[in-house]
Amino acid sequence: MTSQAADGPETTAASRRSKLTPEREQEFFDAVLDQIRECGYDAVTMEGIAASTRCSKSTLYRQWKTKPQFVVAALRSRRTSRLTGIDTGSLADDLREAARAAGDWAVKDTKLLQALGHAVTQDAELAGALREALVEPEVAALKEILRRGVERGEVAAGHPALEFVPAQLFGLLRVRPILEGQYADQDYLVRFTEVAVLPALGLT
Repeated sequence: MTSQAADGPETTAASRRSKLTPEREQEFFDAVLDQIRECGYDAVTMEGIAASTRCSKSTLYRQWKTKPQFVVAALRSRRTSRLTGIDTGSLADDLREAARAAGDWAVKDTKLLQALGHAVTQDAELAGALREALVEPEVAALKEILRRGVERGEVAAGHPALEFVPAQLFGLLRVRPILEGQYADQDYLVRFTEVAVLPALGLT
């Protein structure tokens, strides 16, 4: 038995996958997410991504067997929070900074959420990857900001409004385009934070 045969098909597949550099892989991921934002999930094809990234479609199919697997991988490559590192020493100022940060990426993320809206109801793995990429890291980082505020004594640990801050801030990103036909930008999110979130927590 040869070494390759002993290793089995999973090792062989891993060897094929390793030929892509991280930079090239990220180029594929960025391309598929950008096309989903612009065209919608259903309109995006592996062939279209191959053409836009100047690779053969066999390369994509070798790495990711199906479009859903490809999109899941692209989403999971983004599992970091843009709110990590915010720490001004003041809960009110931290929340303002979180609102500004959210405003920086609100349009791109909201477009992606909208474009994937129907697809995620049909594919549980896609729905899970979407939550892992766009929801859970940001919510966890925001909860850490709130935890530090509680620890500093700026708000009581049992304050009932603490539970709803993530829903207030991140829910607004999804709702404003529906209610007003506009995305929530930095100015809008900061004003909302100052007139709705901070007073709910008893902060100024």
